[in-house]
Amino acid sequence: MKDELFNKIESKTNVNKETILSLASKLQQGNFKDENVLKEIIHEISDITGKEVSAEKEQKIISMIQNDKVPTNMEKYIN
Repeated sequence: MKDELFNKIESKTNVNKETILSLASKLQQGNFKDENVLKEIIHEISDITGKEVSAEKEQKIISMIQNDKVPTNMEKYIN
Protein backbone atom coordinates (compact mmCIF):
# COMPACT_ATOMS: atom_id res chain seq x y z
CA MET A 1 0.00 0.00 0.00
CA LYS A 2 1.11 3.48 -0.66
CA ASP A 3 1.81 5.93 2.13
CA GLU A 4 -0.76 8.24 0.54
CA LEU A 5 -3.51 5.73 1.29
CA PHE A 6 -2.29 5.32 4.88
CA ASN A 7 -2.24 9.11 5.26
CA LYS A 8 -5.85 9.35 4.06
CA ILE A 9 -6.94 6.62 6.43
CA GLU A 10 -5.11 8.21 9.35
CA SER A 11 -6.54 11.66 8.65
CA LYS A 12 -10.08 10.28 8.63
CA THR A 13 -9.79 7.75 11.47
CA ASN A 14 -6.81 8.77 13.62
CA VAL A 15 -5.48 5.21 13.18
CA ASN A 16 -1.80 5.15 12.25
CA LYS A 17 0.03 3.00 9.71
CA GLU A 18 1.66 0.76 12.33
CA THR A 19 -1.71 -0.09 13.89
CA ILE A 20 -3.17 -0.85 10.47
CA LEU A 21 -0.24 -3.11 9.56
CA SER A 22 -0.48 -4.92 12.90
CA LEU A 23 -4.18 -5.52 12.37
CA ALA A 24 -3.54 -6.64 8.78
CA SER A 25 -1.07 -9.21 10.07
CA LYS A 26 -3.71 -10.61 12.43
CA LEU A 27 -6.24 -10.65 9.61
CA GLN A 28 -3.92 -12.68 7.40
CA GLN A 29 -3.79 -15.37 10.06
CA GLY A 30 -7.52 -15.35 10.86
CA ASN A 31 -10.16 -17.91 9.97
CA PHE A 32 -12.93 -15.79 8.48
CA LYS A 33 -15.48 -18.57 8.63
CA ASP A 34 -15.18 -18.70 12.43
CA GLU A 35 -17.72 -16.32 13.98
CA ASN A 36 -15.70 -15.95 17.20
CA VAL A 37 -12.59 -14.88 15.28
CA LEU A 38 -14.64 -12.33 13.36
CA LYS A 39 -16.18 -10.96 16.56
CA GLU A 40 -12.71 -10.51 18.07
CA ILE A 41 -11.52 -8.62 14.99
CA ILE A 42 -14.65 -6.44 14.89
CA HIS A 43 -14.22 -5.59 18.59
CA GLU A 44 -10.55 -4.76 18.09
CA ILE A 45 -11.34 -2.46 15.17
CA SER A 46 -14.11 -0.88 17.22
CA ASP A 47 -11.67 -0.22 20.07
CA ILE A 48 -9.00 1.16 17.73
CA THR A 49 -11.38 3.57 16.02
CA GLY A 50 -13.46 4.46 19.06
CA LYS A 51 -16.62 3.58 17.12
CA GLU A 52 -19.21 1.39 18.77
CA VAL A 53 -20.65 -1.47 16.71
CA SER A 54 -24.17 -2.61 17.56
CA ALA A 55 -24.95 -6.32 17.82
CA GLU A 56 -27.10 -5.99 14.71
CA LYS A 57 -24.34 -4.35 12.69
CA GLU A 58 -21.80 -6.88 14.00
CA GLN A 59 -23.97 -9.75 12.78
CA LYS A 60 -24.42 -8.06 9.39
CA ILE A 61 -20.63 -7.67 9.03
CA ILE A 62 -20.06 -11.30 10.01
CA SER A 63 -22.66 -12.48 7.52
CA MET A 64 -21.14 -10.40 4.71
CA ILE A 65 -17.66 -11.78 5.40
CA GLN A 66 -18.78 -15.39 5.70
CA ASN A 67 -20.76 -15.12 2.46
CA ASP A 68 -17.93 -13.40 0.55
CA LYS A 69 -19.90 -10.19 0.03
CA VAL A 70 -17.15 -7.79 1.12
CA PRO A 71 -16.23 -5.10 -1.43
CA THR A 72 -12.74 -5.53 -2.86
CA ASN A 73 -12.06 -1.87 -3.73
CA MET A 74 -11.78 -0.21 -0.32
CA GLU A 75 -10.21 3.00 -1.68
CA LYS A 76 -13.59 4.27 -2.88
CA TYR A 77 -14.79 4.27 0.75
CA ILE A 78 -11.85 6.36 1.92
CA ASN A 79 -11.99 9.20 -0.63
